[in-house]
Amino acid sequence: MDAKKLIDRRSFVKMAGTAWVATLAPRDAFALQRADAVFASAFMAPDGGYGIATLTEEGEIIERTLLPARAHGMAFSPESRHAVAFARRPGTYAMILATDRAAEPIVIAATEGRHFFGHGCFSADGRLLYATENDFSANRGMIGVYDGTRSFARIGEFPTYGIGPHDMALGSDGRTLAIANGGIETHPDFGRTKLNLDHMEPSLTLVDTATGALIQKHMLPKELSRLSTRHVDIGADGRIWFACQYEGARNDLPPLVGHFSQGKDLTLITLPDRTTEALANYVGAIAVNRHEGLVGLTSPKGSVAVTLDARTGAVVKEEPVADAAGVAAAEHGFAISSYDGRFKQRQSAVAWDQHIVRLQWRSAPRHIATVPAPASAARSSQR
Repeated sequence: MDAKKLIDRRSFVKMAGTAWVATLAPRDAFALQRADAVFASAFMAPDGGYGIATLTEEGEIIERTLLPARAHGMAFSPESRHAVAFARRPGTYAMILATDRAAEPIVIAATEGRHFFGHGCFSADGRLLYATENDFSANRGMIGVYDGTRSFARIGEFPTYGIGPHDMALGSDGRTLAIANGGIETHPDFGRTKLNLDHMEPSLTLVDTATGALIQKHMLPKELSRLSTRHVDIGADGRIWFACQYEGARNDLPPLVGHFSQGKDLTLITLPDRTTEALANYVGAIAVNRHEGLVGLTSPKGSVAVTLDARTGAVVKEEPVADAAGVAAAEHGFAISSYDGRFKQRQSAVAWDQHIVRLQWRSAPRHIATVPAPASAARSSQR
């Protein structure tokens, strides 16, 4: 791997501007030991700096790690015990942490002609990292493949078979990637400007990680071409749940969530009008609580969190959460964060970013099985 693509700890500290001392106070160490679970999320500090933090089930911050720039989504491998934070689009870095502290953090940079979209996931055995990337010259989505056994050197890529890939998840077979191609063209020369709102191409694809081949592709109906497919999670039955953000008229009431399975058509969930209105045409994050059969949605624009029955799609709960940001499965229901520093019922002096990842359970819940598979070489300002 080119030395320019791998930033050592000294360079990272210099880039971040200060060093974070990797030791825990006794009280924080105790908090980790007694935690039922640990989550992680990116944040912005009061001084404008960025980082990621680990938290207890009750939202108590355990430790913080500095980042060189704003992060967005995170991923975790229970097999390798690695967590990764991805830069927000059109960022070009990702930082990988050994949650057991067996190794120093590694910062990787996107290869030339690519930038990250803020999301990724690990292979079932934790040896490979997959990242959604933009080949902005060709206007096509790509999956970058990074080898965790070689300091996360980039070893290959394959297409997402769509435009503007955002989130993705590894299927229950441990081999298939479910990818949400938002359908929005962007280019780093224009920052975060959306360049094709009049001819968006949202889609959902299934791709074989071993061969890079397209397994299945779903285009949304023409009348829903402005419904950007953004985030995904997978249920206990293997269904892929997806959440959307609408780029059309504010008074439209499009379906904002749905699911599909390999070999089956998309199912768009028709929510009550009042729920769709509350979500303000924008679902910022989605999570499935597999052992309770629930789907959680959050909307920072609507300041609301919604819980659905994963079996029927019916609304179980709708609650106001000012600046609702991330959502992740908790021991019961969901952990929800906000841009104003709320995590569950605890308030902290940070602005949480859009997503949460769960790092551990004290007693493992029932979940879908996976098997290893080979792969080819502050508030509105936070939105």
